[in-house]
This record gives sequence, C-alpha cells and structure tokens, in this order.
Amino acid sequence: MRSCRALQATAVVKSSLQLKLKISTEDTCISLIKQCHTLKSLKALHASILRSLHLHLHSLTNLISHYASLGSISYAYTLFSHCNSFSNDAFLWNVMLRGLVDNAHYHRSFLLYTRMPYLHIAPDNFTFPFLLKACASLRILNLGSQLHAHAFLYGYSSHVFVANSLISMYDKCGLFPVSERVFDKMRQRSIVSWSAMIGACLQCGFHEQGLLLFTRMLDQGIKPNRASILNATACVRRENAAHQMHRVIMDNVLDNDQSVQNATMLMFARCGRIDLARSLFDGFTNKDLVCWASMIDAYARADLPLEALLLFNQMRLQCVLPDSITLLAVIQACSILASLHLARTLHAVIFRCFLECQLVLDTAVLDLYMKCGSLTYARKVFDNMKGRNIISWSTMISGYGMHGHGKEALHLFYQMKALIKPDHVTFVSILSACSHAGLINEGWECFDSMVRDFGVTPTSEHYACMVDLLGRVGQLNQALEFIEKMPVRPEAGVWGALLGACRIHSNVELAEIAAKSLLNLDAENPGRYVLLSNIYASLGKRREAYRIRNLMKSRGVKKKVGWTSIEIKGKMYTFVAGDRANPEMDLIYSELGKLMERIRQEGYIPDVSFVLHDVEGETKEMMLYAHSEKLAIVFGLIKLGHESSIRITKNLRVCGDCHTATKFISKVTGKEIVVRDSQRFHHFMNGTCSCGDYW
Repeated sequence: MRSCRALQATAVVKSSLQLKLKISTEDTCISLIKQCHTLKSLKALHASILRSLHLHLHSLTNLISHYASLGSISYAYTLFSHCNSFSNDAFLWNVMLRGLVDNAHYHRSFLLYTRMPYLHIAPDNFTFPFLLKACASLRILNLGSQLHAHAFLYGYSSHVFVANSLISMYDKCGLFPVSERVFDKMRQRSIVSWSAMIGACLQCGFHEQGLLLFTRMLDQGIKPNRASILNATACVRRENAAHQMHRVIMDNVLDNDQSVQNATMLMFARCGRIDLARSLFDGFTNKDLVCWASMIDAYARADLPLEALLLFNQMRLQCVLPDSITLLAVIQACSILASLHLARTLHAVIFRCFLECQLVLDTAVLDLYMKCGSLTYARKVFDNMKGRNIISWSTMISGYGMHGHGKEALHLFYQMKALIKPDHVTFVSILSACSHAGLINEGWECFDSMVRDFGVTPTSEHYACMVDLLGRVGQLNQALEFIEKMPVRPEAGVWGALLGACRIHSNVELAEIAAKSLLNLDAENPGRYVLLSNIYASLGKRREAYRIRNLMKSRGVKKKVGWTSIEIKGKMYTFVAGDRANPEMDLIYSELGKLMERIRQEGYIPDVSFVLHDVEGETKEMMLYAHSEKLAIVFGLIKLGHESSIRITKNLRVCGDCHTATKFISKVTGKEIVVRDSQRFHHFMNGTCSCGDYW
C-alpha cells in the first residue's frame, strides 16, 4: 500500500515538474493558452502559470483575450483590472475593449474608453474600430460621430482599419452618403474597404451601385474575397448579371465555399431562374442546413409551395434536423397553399423540434392558421403563448381584420394598448381591420390617436388604409381630398386603394386620376392594369379597356396566371381557367352546368363585362363558367359531400362574377364557402359575403 502511494506521489511531482518545464518560456505559455478550449482548462493553466512564471504583457493579453473569447468577460476584466504594471499600455486596453465589444458589452466598452484620456493613454488605429463596431450595433450615431472626430484629432480617420469601420457604422446608422464620402476620401483601400462599401449599398437597396463598385474593384485588379462576393451576389437582380457573377466566382475558385454556393443558388432564384438554383443545389456534395433552408425559402418566395414542402420532406429523410429559419420558410410555403391539414401537421413538427417554442415560431404559426382560414386555431395559439410581443398582438389583430371581424380586432387592440405601446405596424393592422369591416368612426379615432396618444407618425401605409376606408363607404371625393392633403408623397398603395374603391363604385373619372399616378409609380405591377381595364370593361368602355391591356403588353408586363387550389383529404388540387388536366373534368363540368342552372333560377346573371375577348355572348358566359374559382368549388361539392364548409384559395383577387356566383352557390347548397384571395378572406353563407361586396 505504501509503495503504491509513493508511486502516486512521485507521478504527481513528475507531472508538476513537466508542466513547469512546459510553461517555462513565454512563447510556450501562449501556445498552451491557445490550446485551451474550455473555461475550466484555461483556469487550470492560469493557476499553473501563476505558480511557475512571471506574467509578461504578451502572455497577459493572450489570457485576457482567451477568457473573453470563451465568454468569461468577468474573469477577463478582473485580470485586466489587476494589471497595474502595464496599465498605461494601449495594446492591453485594446484587447479589453475588443473582448467587451465581442461579448456585446457595448456600453462598458464606451465607459472603458472614457477612462483612457485620464490615464494619459492615447488610442491608436486599433482602438477606434472596436468602438465604432459597438456604435454600429447599437445604432448610436451621435457617439459614432464623436469617435470619428476623435479619430481625426489623433490622426487615424483616414487609416484603412478605421475608415472601414466608419463606412459600416454610418451605413448601419442610416447615413449612406457619409459612408460614401469616407470611402471616396480613402487614400488607400483594402479588399475589406470595397466589401464594406458594397455591403452598404446592399443595406440601402442600391443594388446597381453595389454591382458597379464590385466591377470597379475587379477592374483595379483587386482579387475578390468571400465577403465581397457574398455582398455582390446579394445585389444581383438580373439574370445576365447573375451569369457574369457566377463566372467571377468560378474564375476565383470560390465555388467550393459553402456560403458562396448558397449565395449563388439564392442569386439565381432571385433572378427568376429557380431551375438553375435547383441544379446548383443538386450538384452540391455537402449540403448543410443553411443550404437546405435556402432552397426551401427560394421555392416559397418563387410561389412554388409544393416544391418547398417536398424538399422539406427530403431534408427530413436525410436526417437533417430543421432549425427555426428553415421552419419559417416552410411555414411561408404552407401559408401560400392555405392548407389547414398541412398547417396542423407542421405545427406538430415544430412542437416536436422545439418543445420550448420560440416566440418567433409561435407568431408564425399563429399567422399560418389565420391564412389557412382558422381563427379558432389561431386564437388558441395566441392564448397559449407564454409571452407576447408587439408582433404577436399585431398579427392577431391583422388576422381578425382579414376575416372581416373588425369588432374583435378593436377589442384586442384596446387590450393591447393597456399592456404595450402600439407601433406603426399595429396601426396598419387595426386601420386595415376597420376598413375591412366598414368601421369608419372607429377607424378615424384610431388614426387620430396615432400622433395624439402614441407619437406614431403616419406613413403612406396608414394613409392607404384610410383611403380604403373612405372608399368603402362611397366617400370617393373625400378620399381624393384626403390624398391631396397628405403631408407625405402618396405611394402606390394609396392610389391603389382609391383605384379599388373606384372599381366598386364604378367611378371612371377618379379611376383615371388614380391610374395616371399608379402606372408611373407601380408600372411593373400587372394587377394595376387589370383593375383599370376591368373598370372600363364593366362600364362598357371596351376600347379603353383594350388600350390599357395593350399598354401593359407594350411595357412587357405579364399578367400572373390565376389559379385556385382546394384541399381534399390532405391532398392539394389546383385549377386554372378552362382546366382539363384533372381526370374527373368531365364530371366537374357536368356538375358545374347543373349548378349554374340552379343559381340562374335564383337570380344569378353572368357579368360578361369581365370577359374582354371579342366573342359571342354565349361563349363569354361559358368562359366565365370555366373560371378556376368555380371549378374548385364544384370539385369540393363533389368530393366533400356532407361536410359543412368548402375552403379554396385564389392567388389573385377573386373576380367580380365569381364573387357573385359564389354567393348564390352558398345559398342553393347551404354550404359555407371560405375563399382566400390576394386581398382578404371571404366567408360566403346563405347568399351573403363577409366582405359586404367590397374587396
């Protein structure tokens, strides 16, 4: 027994001697510090260093830096505070400043900086970048400007490290022109300078300018790095530019970088080449979670929800666990389909993946149920939330508004006001809810309370809601007067609201005034042309209607293909006008003919003004009968049998004739028909619609 203990003691002494030998030099000491990957191992090494070696400045700064990198800012700061012999060394202070900023202790970094002048420690070109990063993170422009002045006084404002940080700081604080001036005045620019400036262009939406900068950089013989490529690819919005960027990536052998691969894939998807994006995706040998999430999100943004969901299922089969970002993309895809069955399935997946549900996912699921037409499930999610933020409240209020439940939206808004100060998004939600429900007095009260009670300045979106509200009650002249008195320039949404009101009330004079502004402000939106064309057509002004359609063609604006989907027993079926793809189309058209005859007997008269084709009246009626909304409803009546409600989704605004026909169908069949179009939800029951024929 004694011999065993003696051996153990000898081993401990030997181990201690070996450790002392190992850390006998400063270089070895620093090497050992860098090998510590946990706080526990670093503390043990620190203790050994204190017993065997006098700490020099370099070892000390490495210890402080490593403590900070492992998240222990308290140990780092304690060690820094006891460095009396090196207290006036700028390098030591820079290390501590960096540790504080990297751990998001921004205000403490500012306080530490203010102590430097009192100790006669002059900041250098490494001091300011850390502090400017802190200002950028907090969006504190005043302090950032003061630091800029300090850098100028100390002679470092044009130094490349400092100037790069100034570019990013001013950009994040919303002063792009100042970022540009700093960049232009730089005598020397690094690749980081170019990347920061291209990133600033991206942040402000100046995509063409960002690409021009990237081209200038290449022309000057500067080899792009990963950051500059990522910023530049995000600026690309046209297919030819995407192909050029892809060649640059290939030429610089950056195509194997996973982040660059994902960015390239998203670039092609954003330019409308989802096929090329998928081709790149399929060619990637190592697909990480970001790669899967990016492709799923690309499909959802391209209005290809079924492909997004199919890819999500493939991802799960590959045993790749989704994160919240992936699930948000899948939620977006589900919301396009408006499938309640898929919504419930996805909600179960989210619950299994995140037992402690994140607020952002809870809110997204709440929004999903709203878009799938289930206020009941949405309210359950809202009521069961452990915490609610302003987005959660606004989403629930918006959902009530979409379904025409203005009173419930107002009740929730009043509850919210007692707990949280509403912001501009909340006011868009409540004003929209008042508009959908025709609550004009309540709408005016909410609008007036924005500045009066909450200091929220109305934006163009809020004015658009008020124009829509005035239009709903037929006050079109007052709506125009309201627009003319706006303190901000009316945007497309404002004129669009007036044009929509003109359609309902058949006011072609005001429609032309609204359209004149709209076709300049929103020239690429096909819906504006179609709406004005329909107004002319409904009033028998076919020549003007054709003129608008021809203008649309001459400008290269393509009308979106309309489709309507319906979910039957967990499977989605999609119809387009005049569809013949479904194997049961003969039965569908046969039942459609019978249904049209029934609603005709109840008083339905086809509104052929919505057909602009130069054909006979009977042919026009047949074209109306074959609209995708009617085909989907008939298919639902055939397949759902005794079920009390039918739910369909239209990707565009539901047409006027289909809206009228659906009211009659709900009356003769006794079914509730829920239609979600691009504007709102329509609940048809017993011959009436929840929208009050205003949408």
